[in-house]
Amino acid sequence: MLRCAQLNLSDQALDGMTMGMVFDMLIEEANDHEKYPYKATQKDIEAFFGKW
Repeated sequence: MLRCAQLNLSDQALDGMTMGMVFDMLIEEANDHEKYPYKATQKDIEAFFGKW
């Protein structure tokens, strides 16, 4: 419940969520503070996935 309070999730919001959804939100919140040295460009995405 502490982690839910840190995410400002109300009891009503939690009623419609699974534990997995809450865990995903916690992970995303933790990733928000990370510094990534490189941001992919469109060229990088096309090289990885192929051009559509």
